[in-house]
Amino acid sequence: MTSDPHRHDLGEFLKARRAELDPAAVGLPDGGQRRVAGLRREEVAVLAAISTDYYARLEQGRIQPSPSVLESLARVLRLDDDQRAYLCELSDRSEYRPTAARRRPRPKTQVQWQHMIDDMAHTPALVIGPRTEVVAWNAMGAALITDFGLIPEKQRYYIRLLITDPAMKELYADWEGVTRLAIAQMRMHNANNPGDVQLAALVGELSVRDDHFRQWWAAHDVAVRDTGTKHLRHPVVGDLHLDWNAVIWAADPDLQIVVWTAEASTPTHDSLRMLASWAADPSHLRSGSSA
Repeated sequence: MTSDPHRHDLGEFLKARRAELDPAAVGLPDGGQRRVAGLRREEVAVLAAISTDYYARLEQGRIQPSPSVLESLARVLRLDDDQRAYLCELSDRSEYRPTAARRRPRPKTQVQWQHMIDDMAHTPALVIGPRTEVVAWNAMGAALITDFGLIPEKQRYYIRLLITDPAMKELYADWEGVTRLAIAQMRMHNANNPGDVQLAALVGELSVRDDHFRQWWAAHDVAVRDTGTKHLRHPVVGDLHLDWNAVIWAADPDLQIVVWTAEASTPTHDSLRMLASWAADPSHLRSGSSA
């Protein structure tokens, strides 16, 4: 059996997606009690017009699917746009990719990032990497979430903070939804580097520490980190309903600048101004420079 990590992840992703499908939803009879949830391998194969053996080898990570098979599987498994993109990323020329575990360096902050986000006096902002490593932040980002400067660099992962810091469960009104989305985004944004040893160490640590993380990571959900809304219950300024946007840093496409904003003349917009005044007091919060 191949050791290609892309093919292994592809097989696990296919298994997770077929386990979610209701047979009746794809026009199949229930067929009585099933040993496993969702569709059987042979049912997916029939619907995709491929042999059961071929599909089984795909799930076992033994073969590389053709573009036409990928399209059929995406249709049968009812994949959304993000899931289709992830499927294609895992399947794109994996036979030419190195199979040895790789160490993608942790991104380092650059003065241009820091100057830009520091100029956002009323806008919380972070620079975040594919593993959710927080590599830069401004004073408002620290005031909104936490003082990242107090967290050792090797532990400064947003997903780790969500899982291990009880204050995050209080901060996010929908902590579970936020955390599951962050996990799905982390998987999506690491699709092209499944052999990353730092990601494996992070996933291993959190899987041991938290049953929820282990379950949600095993679900193989994926999502692009792009834009959305979040409801925060901030200990200083109260309820905040924020829009967030993640923009790719052109000089390093692995990095994204995430900013939180609110529409003018709304209570949240006013609360951000109050938070900025609070954060300006050095007794409340250290400078937002990163390590």
